[in-house]
Amino acid sequence: MRKYRSAMGMSAVLMIGGSAAAQAVDDPLTRPIATDYAARWLAPQPPKRIYGNTYLVGFRKMNVALIDTGAGLILIDAALPQSVAAVEANIRALGFKLRDVKFILSTEPHYDHAGGLAALARDSGATVVASAPAAKTLRQGHSDADDPQFGQLPDLPAVTGPLRVVKDGEVIRLGKVGVIAVATPGHTAGSTSWRWRSCEAGRCLNMVFASSINPVSVDGYRFSDPAHRAIVATFRHTIARVGALPCDILFTAHPDNSGGDVTFARFEQYPTPNPFIDPAACRKLSVSYTGIVDARLAKEAQPAVVQ
Repeated sequence: MRKYRSAMGMSAVLMIGGSAAAQAVDDPLTRPIATDYAARWLAPQPPKRIYGNTYLVGFRKMNVALIDTGAGLILIDAALPQSVAAVEANIRALGFKLRDVKFILSTEPHYDHAGGLAALARDSGATVVASAPAAKTLRQGHSDADDPQFGQLPDLPAVTGPLRVVKDGEVIRLGKVGVIAVATPGHTAGSTSWRWRSCEAGRCLNMVFASSINPVSVDGYRFSDPAHRAIVATFRHTIARVGALPCDILFTAHPDNSGGDVTFARFEQYPTPNPFIDPAACRKLSVSYTGIVDARLAKEAQPAVVQ
């Protein structure tokens, strides 16, 4: 999905999916970013328990997950600055307290998934958790030239509070839950997916929240350039790794990347049998994005059309 540069707007009103929430004061951490483009992601979605102790508290085209560990909450991703109030309202609507959020896990340091991190961490007191490359971007508030989308991404509010750096395979433990970091670089150098287990009625399932794995770039960037051979290899390794994960329920950072938006709509109408349960979901995602990478490279190999 393409992401375009837009000036950070300052407004007394936040527009989220057509609804307005008045701000008493201008808050630098929740100033809207790329409002026109981002609006397509932020259509309201009711917060729902999906399975066991796992909930979705995000939007129709932007996933934010919540895990109740019994000793506090773990949030995965934070959406945009202008969506923070809605995410916080969704958490409260489920009967939880915002101060019970102890960790916020980051999938990728782009404004659409990490733009709300600084505000959510401030409001909850939570520790942000990210890979080392992602943590660098989150601290400085902007991507570096190693990002294929460098040059078109808006800056995001920098995370100034507690930030824990994790390695591939490291486990974030809270209460009765352990969430495992899975390095999935490519879309960004620091992209990280997360997996854990949730149990319901004696049945425990493998849950995966996958980072974006699509080959998106600024205009003129060529993945087929020999200088980018390592990036293509990284994409292929990441996509294969996601496909091999233990995976009964899959969430993708953008739900429409995996059909999760359609699944959620079905879940609202017919929660039984649970349509999110699909042990082949990660394999399907891997096959799909292998094809997308192949198609991108094939397109780049075509002769340029002279006007």
